[in-house]
Amino acid sequence: MTSKFALTNVRVFDGNKICDPNTVVIDGDKIGTDTAGATTIDCEGAVLLPGLIDAHIHLSGYKNLQDLSSHGVTTGLDMATADLELLNSLRGQKGVADVRSAYLAASAPGSVHSRFLTKESLLTSTDEAVNFVNDMVNAGADYIKVVADIPGPSQEIVNTIVEEAHKHGKMCIAHAATFAPFQMAQDAKADIVTHAPLDKALDTKQVELMVTENRISVPTLTMMETMCNTFKRGNYDSARQSVTDMYKAGVPILAGTDANSHAGGPATVPHGDSMHHELELLVGAGMSTLDVLKAATCLPAKYFGLSDRGVIEPGKRADLLLIGGDPLQDIKATRLIKRVWCAGIECTHV
Repeated sequence: MTSKFALTNVRVFDGNKICDPNTVVIDGDKIGTDTAGATTIDCEGAVLLPGLIDAHIHLSGYKNLQDLSSHGVTTGLDMATADLELLNSLRGQKGVADVRSAYLAASAPGSVHSRFLTKESLLTSTDEAVNFVNDMVNAGADYIKVVADIPGPSQEIVNTIVEEAHKHGKMCIAHAATFAPFQMAQDAKADIVTHAPLDKALDTKQVELMVTENRISVPTLTMMETMCNTFKRGNYDSARQSVTDMYKAGVPILAGTDANSHAGGPATVPHGDSMHHELELLVGAGMSTLDVLKAATCLPAKYFGLSDRGVIEPGKRADLLLIGGDPLQDIKATRLIKRVWCAGIECTHV
């Protein structure tokens, strides 16, 4: 259970730099200011980060939440879990990663994803698309997910999914793992495009559209790399180049892994550990260590409307990651995990 702790001699990442040693108070599930009555924990100069946010996961059980939090990932943004009863049971768990979800993802009969999605996800008309979004909103989805693919839902259906999501005040996230579906996602005005093309890098026009229409990228380079290594198809360099070009152009990039442990899925990616690999791949694509840390903390919090986390400030949720190195000097320092707190509860499985 939560209580009150004073983390002394700790160097806080404030979103721009690693600060000089100071004290951070954990007061219940939030970050406090008053040290009175707090149990002191001497952090011996270690670095304190906001808990990491993985902007693309899938869930198959409670162990996924444990694996996320044991690696410092305190929030997971689920991009479709077919078993809604399971999903609801995983939301709001204490002492492990917190979850937001799209619930189901829209696709179409005959698509690659149709092999492991439920029939409710497989749409053949715009009327079904309207009903799908309405059903997801009523179920409690935090945002809407559509899989742009060829073969897959028509441009008209993808457009409708995005339009209906916006009518309900929800963001729409579009899966697009190759160039043509990426174009479809942009034509539909999706808010966020997840994955980066494996067949060819984005051209200047597509990058400029991402900028001018304020679109966000979650490139999931870990999954792109895994797909190339597993199936010996596609070109990881295309995905990496797309990230490099988007970053240089000023497109907001969020860290997401596509972590999943589904039997029968396209490729498994471990929850938690993969987040650190993703950060390393983003640095490898030319992002600064500072911007990579933002991509895993304050930026996903900002763009997904999670105003209570992503930064270390009084009143914010006490999602915290204590590490034994400086990630601004070497991003691999995020792996040097000492302690993790999820809403003020220290993870015992680190």
